[in-house]
Amino acid sequence: MAKQKKPTDIGMNRTGVGTAPTRAADAAEGAREGTANRAPDTTAINDFRELLSQEAPPVGSMPPPTSVKGATKTAVEALKGNKATVFLDKLGERLAFERSGVRLYDALLPKVTAAATNKGTLTYEELKRHRDEELEHMLTVKEAIEQLGADPTVMTPCADLTGVQGMGLLQVMTDPRTTLTQCLDALLTAELTDNDGWKMLIAMSEALGKNDLAERFTRCLTEEDEHLANVRRWIAERLEVQLGAKIPSTDFGQPAQP
Repeated sequence: MAKQKKPTDIGMNRTGVGTAPTRAADAAEGAREGTANRAPDTTAINDFRELLSQEAPPVGSMPPPTSVKGATKTAVEALKGNKATVFLDKLGERLAFERSGVRLYDALLPKVTAAATNKGTLTYEELKRHRDEELEHMLTVKEAIEQLGADPTVMTPCADLTGVQGMGLLQVMTDPRTTLTQCLDALLTAELTDNDGWKMLIAMSEALGKNDLAERFTRCLTEEDEHLANVRRWIAERLEVQLGAKIPSTDFGQPAQP
């Protein structure tokens, strides 16, 4: 058999039962015997998980203000009935996500040169522009946190969780076996999450009367909208080449509006 060059090439994949049809019946019988002809009872494990969820401490905590200015602002927000820590937690999340976004694009850039393709609108320069804008968005959030008298170096609970969520995406990007198209699929997951994250942060800013922050975040969202549209188009273009057929026009294949 010829050496496999692409993931869609026929290779030595033996994961399906069709590879050994004579053993398929044995495998099915073993599954039936293992469950005593009934669905497993998950009541005990679910009860245990519920108990742990009720008793476990939270993932991290918010730090006390590190300055008199920060303490004053926190106190004022609390007196208004606003939980300043909730807003700061989500700002920390956005900061961590944008930092991860920069790393994702950094890891994707070598995939572009390795692919050595000039088909479609995806270019190294365009991808690097996206990367640079992600960095600018991260700095925008950093400045917003400082403006509120908080410490942008703090790992807030939501920031911690978003780091864990992004680990799988970064593993996809840095795996030398993954293709550019597969990595773009992973990037699409990040951009979809990023897009909704900015929308929520803008809504929270407006709810707290921080319209100056909302305006700054809206500018970031405008660029993120372009990122999302471009990634969708790049995926569609690459799949068209691999499929050898024109994919019917859809929203995800349309260029981003300037």
